[in-house]
Amino acid sequence: MIFSPTPSPAGSPPILEETTTIGTTPWTPLFSHSCSFPPEIFREVMLNLIRNPNINSNRLFRADISLDIPYTPNLAPDSEIPPRIAHFEDFDLKTVMVRTMIPRNPLLDKPLDQTSFLHTTNNSSTSKSTSKEATLSIHYSFFSASPRSPVHEQTAHHLLRVLHKHGQGLSTGYIKRVHHDVVLPQAVVQNTYARLKAKYAKVLCESWSESTDPTKHVFEDLGIAAFLIELWREMYGGGKFPGFVDIGCGNGLLVHILLEEGYAGWGFDARRRKSWATWSEAAQENLRELVLIPAIIQTAGSGSGSLDWSLDTEAGKGEGEGVGIHNGIFPTGTFIISNHADELTPWTPILATLSSSPFIMIPCCSHSLSGSRFRAPKTTPSTSSTPNSQNTTSNPNSNNTSAFASLVSWVSQIAQDCGWVVEKEMLRIPSTRNTALIGRKRLNNTTTTNLNPSHEVADAEKKKIDIDVDVDVDMDMDMKEVVKKYGGAEGWEGNALKLVSGVLRGH
Repeated sequence: MIFSPTPSPAGSPPILEETTTIGTTPWTPLFSHSCSFPPEIFREVMLNLIRNPNINSNRLFRADISLDIPYTPNLAPDSEIPPRIAHFEDFDLKTVMVRTMIPRNPLLDKPLDQTSFLHTTNNSSTSKSTSKEATLSIHYSFFSASPRSPVHEQTAHHLLRVLHKHGQGLSTGYIKRVHHDVVLPQAVVQNTYARLKAKYAKVLCESWSESTDPTKHVFEDLGIAAFLIELWREMYGGGKFPGFVDIGCGNGLLVHILLEEGYAGWGFDARRRKSWATWSEAAQENLRELVLIPAIIQTAGSGSGSLDWSLDTEAGKGEGEGVGIHNGIFPTGTFIISNHADELTPWTPILATLSSSPFIMIPCCSHSLSGSRFRAPKTTPSTSSTPNSQNTTSNPNSNNTSAFASLVSWVSQIAQDCGWVVEKEMLRIPSTRNTALIGRKRLNNTTTTNLNPSHEVADAEKKKIDIDVDVDVDMDMDMKEVVKKYGGAEGWEGNALKLVSGVLRGH
């Protein structure tokens, strides 16, 4: 059904009549539109819009619901924000809610408390109508100091359009494919993001030294930092934080923010960025120019044998001279961050397994384990190991599967074959590449392959894998089988060293 509402001209008689008190400001109709969905869908859509006002306004984060109770004649709720009750002729009041709308920018807007209601038609005094005869309409009760204006009409048109769109979508069987806030609550992450944004955003944007758009990178990394801070708060509580490593850290901004927030860690990339010199002294000390050559490639003898495998080489010399080589083995438990790490993305769960470390990877561009660009094959990760599996395409096996969706499924499958339970979160960041895959739990029984990658690191010796310690042989062999299954790593060394000679990623 095409949305084409009927406007109510100024001076139209009110249809909605409030009977709460005498002298109530009249409700002015603005637009109406026929609809083919029943009251049950209207109620579902309205509840969703009440709880998520950000659907209608990009200046809002969300609504915090402080009261949601059935209406009774003697209603006296124990609420810090008392509701204002409103009755309307020919309608029965069923539910009373109080919401606080949380602004996206608290420096510009203040939180706003509102009372919301759900009513049902009193069919004893109005004629019954079928869903095919139903009409949606929107009405305003104007303040005397703010009469009807084109701005009000534009807002009303938008509100009715969204309501109509969502209602018609549900009535035709629409199922939401992407769900946010499945790993962490929306409020806690957004509150932390708002704090970080107020603390860092202005200075970071004004001092941006890269040629890229500062607003995109700053707000994106602040959003990722907020998610990580709350994820770590949940994972480690008051315990000791094990440290993080940002592999393929690019401009180093995320490392800078996390260090400023008190989290110990470091990051490395194949090429130093101009922005590294602008970050805090702690960040400059913890950003290193390193090329990653995974230890299992070294021990497999697939390399040329001419590379310096040590980490003692001084980093930071010009034109790639003296750039260190990292073997991809980190102190046990180090949280591995792989944020748009491109070539390192498919290696992330493998490195995490070898180091017995949790990880987050946010895929972007598709690369094979050899480091070459390629289109990831279509796969369907086992839902048994993805507790919040989300289908990012209409059908993973259809010809319409996007390259990015294929990449996400492919790297998820690698992680599962490494023995990880993969959690998926759609981050609230200004990027279409906002899928985060998190590995912090091991599978009890690996059934996706016969690779035996579990090795739950129950052995105390395996828990002591460190940067200077040889990789456990059995674990090493399992990961070699994973690498082999997903196309092998032939050519990785050459492709990795190209990054040193000036072939840069977009991150």
